[in-house]
Amino acid sequence: MKQSAQKKMIFQKPKTSSLSVQNRNWVFWVTILAFFCAAVYILRSVLMPFAAGMVLGYLFNPLARRFEKWGAPRTLATVLVFVLVILIAVPALILLFGVIDEQLTLLVEAAPRYIAAVTQKIEPFLFSLQERFPSLQTENIKNVLREHMTGGLQFSGKLLKSIISNGFAFFNMLSLLLITPVVAFYMLRDWDIFVAKVDNLLPRKSKKDIREQFQKIDRALSGFIRGQLSVCLILGTYYSLGLRLIGLELGLLVGFLAGLISFIPYVGSISGFVVSIILALAQFGDMTKVIEVVVVFGIGQFVEGNFLTPKLVGENVGLHPVWVMFALLAGGVLLGFLGLMIAVPVAAVIGVLARYALSNYQKSSLYLGK
Repeated sequence: MKQSAQKKMIFQKPKTSSLSVQNRNWVFWVTILAFFCAAVYILRSVLMPFAAGMVLGYLFNPLARRFEKWGAPRTLATVLVFVLVILIAVPALILLFGVIDEQLTLLVEAAPRYIAAVTQKIEPFLFSLQERFPSLQTENIKNVLREHMTGGLQFSGKLLKSIISNGFAFFNMLSLLLITPVVAFYMLRDWDIFVAKVDNLLPRKSKKDIREQFQKIDRALSGFIRGQLSVCLILGTYYSLGLRLIGLELGLLVGFLAGLISFIPYVGSISGFVVSIILALAQFGDMTKVIEVVVVFGIGQFVEGNFLTPKLVGENVGLHPVWVMFALLAGGVLLGFLGLMIAVPVAAVIGVLARYALSNYQKSSLYLGK
């Protein structure tokens, strides 16, 4: 009896030891995560150029690998990527800033005319209000609307024009120009080295599972970030040209902004559509142009939903539109512009890890009841 009891205690001891080791592992990783999140929050004001450099390095890594397959060393491949990006991006940005500056100047000049047209359109509505409420002074209402809307539009146009002419001072352009390219260059050149070092640090027992999750995270990030950037660029170009072709004076600006914020589900298309309808009514006062605007955005949404998003973004990204909007809102509140920049990648990582955790939970005794 004594010997059997001793054997029982011997067999039970490793179980307790294994459980305590597992608990220590959880405590260790949770502590590391907490310290990392606290460091990001404390250093949020200086992290933006570094985050932008890492994002650029990640985005251009496939292109550098393509040059490597053609026989170029990694450093030369990185230089070739930077030269190619500069040759394409610099002329495109100069052209883009010129068009935006012209459109903002037009907005400032046309604001009074548009406000007058809008107030003229709503006069029948104001008259009907005065008939129901005789004490209502509709002329005062029109004057207030005209003054505030004109002043607001002119101020917005001048503010945006000032930001463009001053080189996007909002985003601390000096640090972006000086630090971001350097970080992007070293991240792109040493990407495989970083990946190998991280791989060597992975716990050997869980290395296979962690690698699988990293591969899923990479697919989610590349599918969403690279794909969504392509979708935004295509939609911005299409909306700008489509609205300009139907004669909308501010069509280039509205179309560009609608495409730019299309990474926020439904917000870009809906806001661009509403603004275009208002501008079409103010400029033309004609339902024909309104119908043309509806056709432009209708075709854009059809192409995006049926061709662009499935082909470029992919259907297995696993990011629900509500989750994306929540991530952007939370990131903006917590970390400002840096939060907006990293919100969707972080959401993609959390989504992959959450699905992995749920999958393990459904296999556990807690779920199965064993």
